[in-house]
Amino acid sequence: MLTKVYGSSVFGVEATTIVVEVNVDKGIGYHLVGLPDNAIKESNYRIAAALLNNGYKIPGKKITINMAPADLRKEGSAYDLTLAIGILTASNQIESNNLDSYIIMGELSLDGSLQPIKGALPIAIKAREEGFKGFILPKENVKEAAIVSDLEVYGVENIKEVIDFFDKGTPLEQTIINTREEFAKSLDFPEYDFSDVKGQESIKRCMEIAAAGGHNIILIGPPGAGKTMLAKRLPSILPPMTLNEALETTKIHSVVGKVKNMGLMSLRPFRSPHHTISDVALVGGGAYPQPGEISLSHNGVLFLDELPEFKRGVLEVMRQPLEDREVTISRARFTVTYPSSFMLVASMNPSPGGYFNDPDAPVTSSPAEMQRYLGKISGPLLDRIDIHIEVTPVPFEKLSEERKGESSVEIRKRVTAARELQTERFKDLENVHYNAQMNTKQIREYCKLDATSKELLKNAMERLNLSARAYDRILKVARTIADLENTKEVNGTHISEAIQYRSLDREGWLG
Repeated sequence: MLTKVYGSSVFGVEATTIVVEVNVDKGIGYHLVGLPDNAIKESNYRIAAALLNNGYKIPGKKITINMAPADLRKEGSAYDLTLAIGILTASNQIESNNLDSYIIMGELSLDGSLQPIKGALPIAIKAREEGFKGFILPKENVKEAAIVSDLEVYGVENIKEVIDFFDKGTPLEQTIINTREEFAKSLDFPEYDFSDVKGQESIKRCMEIAAAGGHNIILIGPPGAGKTMLAKRLPSILPPMTLNEALETTKIHSVVGKVKNMGLMSLRPFRSPHHTISDVALVGGGAYPQPGEISLSHNGVLFLDELPEFKRGVLEVMRQPLEDREVTISRARFTVTYPSSFMLVASMNPSPGGYFNDPDAPVTSSPAEMQRYLGKISGPLLDRIDIHIEVTPVPFEKLSEERKGESSVEIRKRVTAARELQTERFKDLENVHYNAQMNTKQIREYCKLDATSKELLKNAMERLNLSARAYDRILKVARTIADLENTKEVNGTHISEAIQYRSLDREGWLG
């Protein structure tokens, strides 16, 4: 007897429906075709034990299973439940006339209990698009799948529940989530707050500007100056995620199995990979492509601590995603694209010894060592970082103050107001949402300077030996400073402040 059961496969952040055709006939054998990987090929052992422990069995006949489309590579153990239900139906151990109404996915344990799967959210979205009535999956994944409206989502703990649902009509408990209400409830505030930071007022101002314009930023300072502490608090002043941003972010984290019982993600992600990370782990890829750290940082912050310690090759592969805000991974048979619109926050010591430009510290690095250290960061990568700021240690008087600084809530209000101005400004542009995304043409249009401001910028570039790459960056940052003040025109005050945030372009740093 031939039976068709429906599962789904995730490529990139999109799902593709998989038709599992099971045919049971006279003879002996178990044949699984349709480009399954080893995890799927081993499923017959898990299925046999799970069925036996629940009063059923794999029939001693010839079983042929085709996973269509047959030219598409399938991977993972999430097809166990799909295959098991197909085998039971095709061998007449259970009866079901409505298998074509449901997507069925889940990994089986030997006792028949179900383990969580990856990619539940994109699978649910695809199931709704293709008109399926419902989605049956492990209970641990039910919250993320139930985000999708107009689709019946059933979380189950054991294969017996699924068998009884199809064979005996025993109802399953449907999980219903009002996405907008759930999102509104889950808008929690990050645990780190800027009110905990003592002193560093100029750096906090700089972080506010970076958050308001979506600017990439690099913090340069000696060990213990507070670079990491400041970076961890940046998400707390970014504007709250919109519902669309939350759905995008949740989809990516769902693909790598990082959502499960969380449901919809409402906090902007903050990712901080170690400097020993490989280029594949950072950007994404592998034999079966998975999102990397830069995609897991989508709509949030990617923090690279001690930037020069990262392998140069790893940093270079980041250049294209920083520019295009997406990662494309090509293989012989397919191409996947992951979104990667994130804020890059990097930190570094000013020298290998950590105390360059500190008059009270001994000189421990030779000029050659300095050049080698700073040379690990390429010019093209620095081109994509708008703000460079020096972080100095906080004096004892500031550290011992009882008074708390300005809270993240207050800073976030100003940042959100500035972002709203930018949203209105760029509403007719497709790929520009905030100032950091402006190209040269848009900079000329939205950052017009009067004669006095032009002269100020010209003098600064000549006297401070600023590089040509600094010109556009200064204008972008000045535009954001003006937005924070709700000022339509960019003036000399804004330009003067923006010039301060180009430390690495000055002579004596990178030449």
